[in-house]
Amino acid sequence: MAKILVIEDEADIQQILDYNLRERGHKVTLAGRADEGLRLVREKKPDLVLLDLMLPDMPGTEVCRQIKSDPTLKGTQVIILTAKGEEIDRVVGFELGADDYVVKPFSVRELLLRIQAILRRGAPESEPMDAVEFGKLRIDRGAHRVWSAGTELELTALEFKLLVTLFERKNRVQSRSTLLNDVWGIEADITTRTVDTHVKRLREKLGESGDYIETVRGVGYRFAESPDVVG
Repeated sequence: MAKILVIEDEADIQQILDYNLRERGHKVTLAGRADEGLRLVREKKPDLVLLDLMLPDMPGTEVCRQIKSDPTLKGTQVIILTAKGEEIDRVVGFELGADDYVVKPFSVRELLLRIQAILRRGAPESEPMDAVEFGKLRIDRGAHRVWSAGTELELTALEFKLLVTLFERKNRVQSRSTLLNDVWGIEADITTRTVDTHVKRLREKLGESGDYIETVRGVGYRFAESPDVVG
């Protein structure tokens, strides 16, 4: 059972989600406005937020940004629900740290499966990786922190997961489809160009350490086997 907050201003969708989530044993709280949703997420600290982007008082993107930038809400997962299905809209959602993106109208059964996948992915690991160093790069998975050349970086949740996934598979080529499945946690309905966009921005944020992520033309990406072979 998980604590789930639904921030959605359409009453019909609220009722459908409330009924189906409770049927599966989850504890559900409803909010129809962004300000109410932000207050509830800080009070109740839910495991998951189902967030509509088109809210009457504030864009859902701003709600997502505030949730993901609040260190006291570190464990809260966010699934965006929206009628806006263009790739650029999805990319913006993921860049803000959203854990998944579901386009309306949606299948309730599919949404429930996505919720299950997100909750499973967000469950605490039994043996978290200690802080590790790789050349100029330092990753502390347990603390969700990254440093490059001694400077701490601000990565989104998605960028951090992408970095850790590549790092843990050093010297093994990861195709774009593999990264979509493993980093997003499910088969995301977005084009593989999104992977290229996120890798490019991750490299930019890593600065001097960005060269550790190598491009394998026509295949995907690979994290260097050793920092000594770069540059």
